[in-house]
Amino acid sequence: MIKNAFISFPEKKEEKRGSVEFQIVSFTNKIRGLTSHLELHRKDYLSQRGLRKILGKRQRLLAYLLKKNRVGYKELINQLNIRESKNR
Repeated sequence: MIKNAFISFPEKKEEKRGSVEFQIVSFTNKIRGLTSHLELHRKDYLSQRGLRKILGKRQRLLAYLLKKNRVGYKELINQLNIRESKNR
């Protein structure tokens, strides 16, 4: 696994580890690691299940962030390259 491919989140304070943005970044790193693992091991069904659970958690956090802070949502989406750019 390539560690340089992961995205780092600049920490301003230690209290930021519980923030929604930090959680989304950490879930995105886990998702990228699991997808690279599943490219090699296609029949690892437990990892596929874990990936689906993490995707659902990230989706719920992104929906929450969209309702709470639309500007922060758009910045985070652009930083992580999660979705294609659409005018919402």
